[in-house]
Amino acid sequence: MSDTLLSLLPQYGAPILGVITLLSCLALPIPASLMMMTAGGFMAAGDLSAIATLIFPYAGALLGDQIGFQLGKGGSSVITMIETRQTRQARALAHATRMTREHGIWAVFLSRWLLSPLGPYVNFAAGAARLRWHHFTVGSLLGEAIWVTSYIAIGAGAGQTLILYWPLISDVLGVLAALAIAALLALRAHHLLRLREQERPTKGP
Repeated sequence: MSDTLLSLLPQYGAPILGVITLLSCLALPIPASLMMMTAGGFMAAGDLSAIATLIFPYAGALLGDQIGFQLGKGGSSVITMIETRQTRQARALAHATRMTREHGIWAVFLSRWLLSPLGPYVNFAAGAARLRWHHFTVGSLLGEAIWVTSYIAIGAGAGQTLILYWPLISDVLGVLAALAIAALLALRAHHLLRLREQERPTKGP
C-alpha cells in the first residue's frame, strides 16, 4: 500500500496529503507520517509548494479529528465494532479511553504527535466521554500542528533546508499557539462567570 500511495504524491501533489491524514485520523492503516516525510523531500526539492505541503495535511488531520470525535459522541457502531474484537485496535481503544478520562485535553494533545498511534482512538473516546468540544479542538489544533510540521521538516532534511523553511513553520505555530491561548482564556472566563452566577443569591418572591 505504501508504494501505491507514494506514487500518488508526485501526480496529485499536496491535496492527496489532506486525504491521507484525514483517513489516518479515523484509524485506517495508512502511512501518513511516511507520506508527510516524503512530501517534505519534494518540498525541499522545489517540486511542491511549501504552504500547500503544510496546509493540506494539517487541514485533513483537523477534519479527521472532528469526524472521529463526532462518531464517538454519537455512539457510533464503529466503537462497538472495535470493542468487541480481541485485537490490537480494541486494546488501543481501551487505553485511549482511560487516558482521555484521566487527562482530558492533554490526552488529545499528546496523542496527536507523541503518542500518535493512539490518536484515532482518542478521537473516538473523547467523543464518547463527552469531552468538551472546545477542549478537544484546542488539543487537536496544537497537537496536529506539531505532528505535521515535524514530519515534513524531517523529510525536508536538517541543516540549511530546515533553516530555510523554519520561518514559515514558526509563523504557523505562533498563530496557532496564540489562538489556543485565547481560546483557553475565553473558556476560563466563561467558567468563572458561570460560577459567579451560580453563587449569586436568588431573590425571593
